[in-house]
Amino acid sequence: MSVESVFPQLEALLPHVQKPIQYVGGELNSTVKPWDSCDVRWALMYPDAYEVGLPNQGVMILYEVLNEREGVLAERTYSVWPDLEALMREHGVPQFTVDSHRPVKAFDVFGLSFSTELGYTNMLTALDLAGIPLQAKDRTLDDPIVMAGGHAAFNPEPIADFIDCAVIGDGEQAVLEVTEIVRAWKAEGRPGGREELLFRLARTGGVYVPGFYDVEYLPDGRIGRVVPNKSGVPWRVSKHTVMDLDEWPYPKQPLVPLAETVHERMSVEIFRGCTRGCRFCQAGMITRPVRERSITGIGDMVDKGLKATGFEEVGLLSLSSADHSEIGDIAKGLADRYEDDKIGLSLPSTRVDAFNIDLANELTRNGRRSGLTFAPEGGSERIRKVINKMVSEDDLIRTVATAYGNGWRQVKLYFMCGLPTETDDDVLQIADMATHVIQKGREVSGSNDIRCTVSIGGFVPKPHTPFQWAPQLSAEETDARLEKLRDKIRGDKKYGRSIGFRYHDGKPGIVEGLLSRGDRRIGAVIRAVYEDGGRFDGWREHFSYDRWMSCADKALAPYGVDVDWYTTRERSYEEVLPWDHLDSGLDKDWLWEDWQDALDETEVEDCRWTPCFDCGVCPAMDTSIQIGPTGKKLLPLTVKQPAGSGHAH
Repeated sequence: MSVESVFPQLEALLPHVQKPIQYVGGELNSTVKPWDSCDVRWALMYPDAYEVGLPNQGVMILYEVLNEREGVLAERTYSVWPDLEALMREHGVPQFTVDSHRPVKAFDVFGLSFSTELGYTNMLTALDLAGIPLQAKDRTLDDPIVMAGGHAAFNPEPIADFIDCAVIGDGEQAVLEVTEIVRAWKAEGRPGGREELLFRLARTGGVYVPGFYDVEYLPDGRIGRVVPNKSGVPWRVSKHTVMDLDEWPYPKQPLVPLAETVHERMSVEIFRGCTRGCRFCQAGMITRPVRERSITGIGDMVDKGLKATGFEEVGLLSLSSADHSEIGDIAKGLADRYEDDKIGLSLPSTRVDAFNIDLANELTRNGRRSGLTFAPEGGSERIRKVINKMVSEDDLIRTVATAYGNGWRQVKLYFMCGLPTETDDDVLQIADMATHVIQKGREVSGSNDIRCTVSIGGFVPKPHTPFQWAPQLSAEETDARLEKLRDKIRGDKKYGRSIGFRYHDGKPGIVEGLLSRGDRRIGAVIRAVYEDGGRFDGWREHFSYDRWMSCADKALAPYGVDVDWYTTRERSYEEVLPWDHLDSGLDKDWLWEDWQDALDETEVEDCRWTPCFDCGVCPAMDTSIQIGPTGKKLLPLTVKQPAGSGHAH
């Protein structure tokens, strides 16, 4: 039976809200399929505002992969702003998809992609607006299966009460596998209800169903063990890894937003994974091994994507884009090809030691010359050894000297505060580094009109990294340290004015730390914050530290643990971590040894170019590093011919 669009009710509310365009749908390259022609229906959500959610590559890829399948439809939904939420509650309008404004509750699967933990309260808002019970145990056959994915899903325990299942790792093949299981179960007449469907998913070994596991606690609050409570359910759940990215050239038809969004460009993921081994970086650890897209595969995707969208900038995405084995040829090939079309190229941020001026010139040849961003992460040589970010100050100065000497006027440097073993001195050295950058820049450019912006984020220890055992710096200590740094920069009469300083206070980091390393007991905190009005916690103007702390005090009191226990406490080797039964492929002993190496300030090489360090991923996941060079070049799309007649070789 068909499901009615709620647009007539919604339309009446739109004149009363900010940016109504974000709720209208109908973007270029969006897909609407007839409801009745499909037997498996997905509602995909990035739990944040449209302007942040629409450009998200992960959701865009899954949307396209699913909609290409016969008999499957996928629609998108985003978080509604508090102004519309209030009106929807008042007028009884449920959470809807933007593609055809159908109620989210009518779909088979409600898939949420979490790249940050601060979207958890937005998930509860969406569930509630959709009329889906917040707790998984209260749902019936008529409710969708609520599934979490994305980087934060590598520790889904804090939201275990609210989700039916989680998928960790790459989603392309995983969503198709889930689709087939749902399809078969529906075709058989939904035998055994929700429980049976979840059991069929869990049995694959690649879908985690929290309800099938019990957590036992020790008297001191630590976890004793996590055990399956149903036979046939695996003890550990494995991540999904897509090998051969050239077989998955998505998105082929990127969505073009109607309202302004955070990224106005077409993006192509040039490789997945990173083996640089920065110890703070969860993304690098959980996405191993490195899998490169071939230079011709990239050229093809850029060509099709630009034709499908009309964007004027291409972002070459990955965790460390300049590390692609053929990045020079890719940049030059694309710059040559699109010289007349003035298509700009961008790399999100560049490693100091992988940057060279030829690359930079290719990237800016057709576009505007904006600032360059580098991320030394740590202010002192010592702390960079601790985090395994092997960049010396000399490297940095040499690189920025080249940039300033070649006409750049603005460099942005990104650092973290609160790294393990850090002292005030490590952070104050950031000021020295910025001073040297300006000094060198004035010298090589012969001008005083140059800028260096120092941007600082608070460090949050993440699961599946060597720092998963590390204590987090308290908000007060973070703020005090950053204040000393600010005073040092401002007090510098000679260079201070050329140095911009941006930093976040330590408070959001503590909440993120609570959510990233939390266990199931944190679910009560998230629910209390949501019920107290918590929304859009990733947005400074909506975030309330006091709300989180007071809700946490109340919700955690019965368990005898508190926020500090989850954040600023160091873990020991023996402790069972909440995510130990979720297998990212990394060997726990290898992570522990790397944590010990960090404490000894020992650096480790990148295993792409050296013998293997036994992190465990390749054998555990039956994968391998896939890199070039292929030796191919990106020929221009044939010599100038009438538009549309050229083909890539």
